[in-house]
Amino acid sequence: MKLKIYKTYILKSYLYYFFIVSLIFCLLSFFLNILEEIVFFEKYNVGIYYPVLLTFLNTPSVLFEIFPFIFLIASQLFFIKFKENEELNLLKVTGIDNFSLIKFLIYLSLIMGIIITLLFYAFSSNLKHNYLLIKNKFTDDNKYLAAINDNGLWIKDEYEGNIYVINADEFIKNKLKNVTINQLDKEFNLKSIIISEKADIENNEWRLENVKIFFDNGKKEVLESIKINTNFNRKKLNSIFSNLTSLNLIQLINLSEDYKKLGLSGNEIKSHILKLYSFPILISIMATIGSILVLSFSYQRSKFFNLSIGIISSVIIYYINYFFNLLGTTEKTSILLSICSPLIILILFCFILLVKINEK
Repeated sequence: MKLKIYKTYILKSYLYYFFIVSLIFCLLSFFLNILEEIVFFEKYNVGIYYPVLLTFLNTPSVLFEIFPFIFLIASQLFFIKFKENEELNLLKVTGIDNFSLIKFLIYLSLIMGIIITLLFYAFSSNLKHNYLLIKNKFTDDNKYLAAINDNGLWIKDEYEGNIYVINADEFIKNKLKNVTINQLDKEFNLKSIIISEKADIENNEWRLENVKIFFDNGKKEVLESIKINTNFNRKKLNSIFSNLTSLNLIQLINLSEDYKKLGLSGNEIKSHILKLYSFPILISIMATIGSILVLSFSYQRSKFFNLSIGIISSVIIYYINYFFNLLGTTEKTSILLSICSPLIILILFCFILLVKINEK
């Protein structure tokens, strides 16, 4: 009964601070984002409707990205409150030491992390998808489309009065293999069909090799090479699915498989999927670090001092993760190592300090 009572009290207290911190960050994200949307829409004269709508759609995705830091700060506030009210000493009298308390928070954070990954991320990615669909209607890039499916890479492009519908079997480095280009006029009347064995797309001026051209009047032309101008190049094609936060976990897995079929490097997708898999672990680590930061300092330290240390730690952890993620996506190291390395470092750091804290 004693354990049940104290766990219920800890659960309620921790969830209280978690929701309070989440609400604060949600409001901050909302106000910062709405200012950005107002600036974006000021030239379209659409009033306040679209900025508010898009801000509502985008805020959950932003909140998901900062959940690790929310857990860190919530843990700090939880332990600060327990220290100020002498509840830590009271728990020790009943046989519950610091380590047992932190262990309970780790399990709680892990469960919350799993729920956030499975449910909240699916919700936020769906809203992010709608956010991008609406916003793309107001951008010039909306008429330039690219997609990957079982039939390879498909591109719709408009350039100097011509509409190109392009299909390729493979995309390796800066080359497209087995390319078919349907050239249409603005009324979508077919002007020609260009078939090429290989296209160099390093720049916007594509160089096609071993070309066959079939014109609308029935004529055929065979060329060793030709050049055509487009709005796409290697860099742009590599980034067409860069906003992975608009895809749920199942869509990410399917997209990764499509990349494999086409010969594309799916490092960014693999990295994003692994980060989602490891998200509950990161959440637990951040909650542990928040607890350690408060318990490592004396009672005389102010809330401002403890929270400042937490914010500085969050920034450091963010850049550590960013650095290792960059190593993975640029193929300097394996994707698995780039995701696991910062987690292992943080776990070892927590383990060493937990031993010392439990002695207090």
